[in-house]
Amino acid sequence: MKRNSKVSTAVIRRLPRYYRQLSELLEAGTVRISSSALGRTMGLTASQIRQDLFCFGEFGQQGYGYKVESLREEIGEILGLSRGHTVVVLGVGNLGRAIMENFRFSHNGFTLLAAFDVSERIVGTEVMGVPVYHADTLETYLAAHRVDVGVLTVPISEAQTMGDRLIEAGVPGIWNFTNYEITYDPARAVVESVHFLDSLLALCYMISQREDAARPENEAET
Repeated sequence: MKRNSKVSTAVIRRLPRYYRQLSELLEAGTVRISSSALGRTMGLTASQIRQDLFCFGEFGQQGYGYKVESLREEIGEILGLSRGHTVVVLGVGNLGRAIMENFRFSHNGFTLLAAFDVSERIVGTEVMGVPVYHADTLETYLAAHRVDVGVLTVPISEAQTMGDRLIEAGVPGIWNFTNYEITYDPARAVVESVHFLDSLLALCYMISQREDAARPENEAET
């Protein structure tokens, strides 16, 4: 499998979509699919799919298409899902608990090791079989366990501090749900920030555009 160090961010962002779509196709019993059919299910052109995949090697056969299971495994390998990444969650409030209870970490190649909080009501309990420790013990835990990703669901006021603690302890990846842009050194860690408001506002824009397009021309001018 060819590795291309100059793959664009746009292509990288589409890889998880390919993996998710192929997983759904596999669960539905689909054995083989063409780039055209895959494109229709994802809102992409066949040409775009072929160009994206070509960044990583030769996949599929002319006139035959892709073997769904094989292509899913290849993309999973490209994404690094077979490397056994480990995760801890910082903040077991409503959002943190929801992520722990509903996101299938193990199904996607991650092992959820532990969670951390400061609430006496939560510390010492388990969520989905995962122990919750006091945040004061974070560095001690990280020194004894290899952790690849820290999931941040703490209050905004604690986001930078907790992010710094993870990076100082050598955690290379942060999945940030705090709605706060953490300042960090890209040479030391990678931070993926999830802003729910961004998605909602983008949806608002697209709805507005659709509504404007549907309005009669004379009404739009008044």
